[in-house]
Amino acid sequence: MKGRDWLVTEDGQYQTCKSVRAWDLLRDDYRFHRFLTEVEDVLSDTEDEISHLPEIRMLVRRLIVNSYWVQSRYLEPSAQTGISVVLLYDELGFPFTVQTVTLAPGTLSKIHNHGTWGVVAVLKGEERNTFWQRQPHSEFKDKIERTGELTLFPGDIISYTPDAIHSVEAVGNQPTVTFNIYGETHMRERFEFDTVTHTAKNF
Repeated sequence: MKGRDWLVTEDGQYQTCKSVRAWDLLRDDYRFHRFLTEVEDVLSDTEDEISHLPEIRMLVRRLIVNSYWVQSRYLEPSAQTGISVVLLYDELGFPFTVQTVTLAPGTLSKIHNHGTWGVVAVLKGEERNTFWQRQPHSEFKDKIERTGELTLFPGDIISYTPDAIHSVEAVGNQPTVTFNIYGETHMRERFEFDTVTHTAKNF
């Protein structure tokens, strides 16, 4: 599975990052529990989690390259909402959210940030990311402006800083499936944005 690595920052800009070659990541019996432990080890005893995003992207790519189990752990999109989520690990006190997300073609998310770092790998389909930047105005302190867009394909991995603002849309004629890992969410810093009323609310 070929792919590119990307980073999106709070100014709505995205940049390509150095990606590790898949054949350098091949491991025998590399399992999901090992991935979880390695991510936890990378982030232990640090407050600057953003500086570790390159390592986390590498670990996500290693997992995808070696684990058919992870690539197969998804649901068909809901007929009602166009989205399905499979939580891959849930333990009280575990500081990360790890899940696969399926979007039906044409499904569009709200404009949002995550209030924490995030790394998303596209497993199937295509996903268009649209990026936004805060442009506070004297009358509208939560005003945002569109800064660009990027379409991701299978094998692409994108990472976000906590204040990066985006929306996603499944494009093409088949569902989009992604593997997602997020840090511990700070709910007071996670927002959904409205470009009509220029407001933001906790999300």
